Amino acid sequence: MRRIFLSLGLIIIVFACSSPLTQKDLKSPDVEFGELFREVQQKNVFPDSRTFADCTPNADASIILKAYNEQKTEPNFNLKQFVSDNFTLPQGFENSYKPNPNTLPLQYVNDLWATLIRKPEGGGTLIRLRKSHPFAGLGEREMYYSDSYFAMLGLETITKDSVIENMVINFAQLIQDFGHIPSGNRSYYLSRSQPPFFAMMVKLLTDLKKDKNVLIQAIPQIQKEYYYWMAIEDEDKRKLTEEARKRGAKAHQKLVFLAKDATLNRYFDETQTPRAEVYREDVATAKKSGRKPESVYQDLRAGAESGWDFSSRWLRDGKSIETIHTTEIAPIDLNALLYQYEMILSEGYAATNSPAYAKSFLELANKRKELIDKYLWNESAGFYFDYDFVAGKQKEVYSLAGVYPLFFKMATPQQAEKVAKVIEVKFLQNGGLMTTLNSTGLKYDGANGFAAFHWVVIQGLRNYGFDDLANTIKVNWINTNLETYKKTGKTFEYYNVVEPSKIESRREGYTTTNSVLARLLSEE
Repeated sequence: MRRIFLSLGLIIIVFACSSPLTQKDLKSPDVEFGELFREVQQKNVFPDSRTFADCTPNADASIILKAYNEQKTEPNFNLKQFVSDNFTLPQGFENSYKPNPNTLPLQYVNDLWATLIRKPEGGGTLIRLRKSHPFAGLGEREMYYSDSYFAMLGLETITKDSVIENMVINFAQLIQDFGHIPSGNRSYYLSRSQPPFFAMMVKLLTDLKKDKNVLIQAIPQIQKEYYYWMAIEDEDKRKLTEEARKRGAKAHQKLVFLAKDATLNRYFDETQTPRAEVYREDVATAKKSGRKPESVYQDLRAGAESGWDFSSRWLRDGKSIETIHTTEIAPIDLNALLYQYEMILSEGYAATNSPAYAKSFLELANKRKELIDKYLWNESAGFYFDYDFVAGKQKEVYSLAGVYPLFFKMATPQQAEKVAKVIEVKFLQNGGLMTTLNSTGLKYDGANGFAAFHWVVIQGLRNYGFDDLANTIKVNWINTNLETYKKTGKTFEYYNVVEPSKIESRREGYTTTNSVLARLLSEE
């Protein structure tokens, strides 16, 4: 590992000349406002916990807190009025696009970019990006990390190369500033990331421009983010990681130690407090669990980092959020993604004529693949599962995350055939693919179908020649999208694939849904 660690200094390229921000410059509002923040959340000043998290203070925090401490004991003190006087409430971004009832679905999706791609803005908890960027959905003011890769798929169909390049620059700058890409551009997201897709974004732009220099220039940022996941960002952190391994720890930061020199990864947020944006809900979950609150908060945060917030994948009993234990799990999708990082870094170093580094990253990728086959592949079930490294056994939750090895061409033809069979027999519905086989009522379970996972499965199956099954899934998913659009004139974040007529998502004009639909409709 030390050999790889030393390679960071080979190429120094900075994507933007702006003065770098650091995590110390931006505080989460629960940290910045302390007791005031907790009181507002716990006393239900706003129905939605996120409202206060997204408020913009009208003065410096020290001034507001001084006023709060002076006034809070007064007999007629009104907390809601105090907040109103000292903060500006968040405003949803106005949707300027008004579709014509006769607008065709693909035209609607392409027209939405004019509303979704916006100039950077900041204020309050919002972290200002450097370049214009598509945001998550209509009315929203932030972007989300892993969703942005799938947004690029739609932008690619209408040759929005400059927007894709801007997105790569934005993410590269976030890595430069913070050492990683937060799950979204809010200060309260800085303690965690999301499934790492930056290397794939760079690869997509490289292929789009047909220029290897795009990948070569991004090697420092790709590698810096990779080191964040491997807990070796600098010499001090590398030493702490080695010490944890030597003393026999099962895990350290985002690393999982399975045996000597056997390392996989997990989702992990070292902060042990309720999430600012769902503060009240997290406190309630911790109380109901009967567990140590700090552990519950950490597992909830790790589940949020996964992008599957929440799913039976992370639950010890498979149904109750109070049993969440995300930090004890090595997930199949995360480890497949980091395999791809190692492969892309190997490719990048080969292009720079650095064979020793290229070989080192290839060896890391091959080692990870061996560990995935050993710990996460189940031969009798014919599927990939997450691994509970504390219990020393696989989780029993079938999820579409199990198809990521096909997406990255990690599976053998025999493994791929078995996975394809499971998808066809267990997951396929008239409206598309179930996300898991468990009906828990959680967002990332059961009949809720998501565009990103459909793209991963369709491409994964195509990689191994299962074109008929991939096409069936494609047709079913497109039909669900189009039927909903026909009824409502809108697209949504997710759909019920068992009962496609049900519309359960409230987030409309969602970038990922739009982009995958556009990409599939544009195929010949």
